[in-house]
Amino acid sequence: MSSQRQETADAPPLTEEIAPGTASDPPVERDAPATVTIDGTTATVGVGETLIDAIERIETDENVPALCHYGREGIGPRSECRTCMVETDDHGVVPACSFPVEDGMTVRTGAADASQARDVNLDLVLSNHNLRCTTCGKNGRCELQDAAIDAEVEEPRYGVLDDRDEYEPIDDSSSFIQIDRNKCILCNRCVEACNDVQVEGVLRLEGSGSDTRIGFQSDAETMEDSTCVSCGHCATVCPTGSLVEKGIEDATTIPLPGFTQKNSVGKSYENTGKTKGPMTAKKRGDASGGDRSRTDGGGGAATGGGETAESDRASGDEWGDAAERGGEWP
Repeated sequence: MSSQRQETADAPPLTEEIAPGTASDPPVERDAPATVTIDGTTATVGVGETLIDAIERIETDENVPALCHYGREGIGPRSECRTCMVETDDHGVVPACSFPVEDGMTVRTGAADASQARDVNLDLVLSNHNLRCTTCGKNGRCELQDAAIDAEVEEPRYGVLDDRDEYEPIDDSSSFIQIDRNKCILCNRCVEACNDVQVEGVLRLEGSGSDTRIGFQSDAETMEDSTCVSCGHCATVCPTGSLVEKGIEDATTIPLPGFTQKNSVGKSYENTGKTKGPMTAKKRGDASGGDRSRTDGGGGAATGGGETAESDRASGDEWGDAAERGGEWP
């Protein structure tokens, strides 16, 4: 395909209008390094860094987990989970991941109020999480599991997800990434990685209150039907087993007779085997002047195929022909 054809083709734009990440962190208004004393030890942080950056450089009195903090690639800080609370002389108890360092600040990680805040918030996260760790592909490499072990949590004080029988189906519809929302802690790392780093505009936070969940900007029900390009960045930044690359979703599970990840949840959306055209579903709709997205919800693997599969393959062939013509939809 020539460069001239690419320039003149009547095809959808390479970028789409997407919602960015949803961080609303306070600006770090400092143009010079600052020194902070944490548990009696002095640390210096650079421009744009926060308390968590200083805490990670020294040996603190108590462990300060920051489950929604990633600290690389411009992702976060999120200030979502509040498991990183510390006490300051001037501002009281604050989230270390997003609180700007002030020169001369004094911080205590072991203060009673800060320690209690971290414990309460960690228990709140754990109480809304699938704690069947032996069936999880992130068992042994999960940041939430590490935090719970460090805090010596035996049972969350606010109950566990099992007590409420509120498991969501596992989204196993994608060929590349599995979503288990029962393990999602709503840290929002994946949303920011998808929208602000990869600029794909696939993921979003939707709903409110206890119904808040990770969803898709295209309003798709499953990952297979979304506009996902399978870059895998969301799975890379996920601190739990909520987003896992296919092929390693059972990498660290402990086999127990009759007890697996899927039957412990009870339902999953499976891959339908349908093929997509070379463009995302949203762009296909723009190009054809209509909505060509599938509506089966990804759950029809057992009964899918036949005319539907043939129709999808035909759509793929038409897109191949369209590419040869410079992007014109038939």
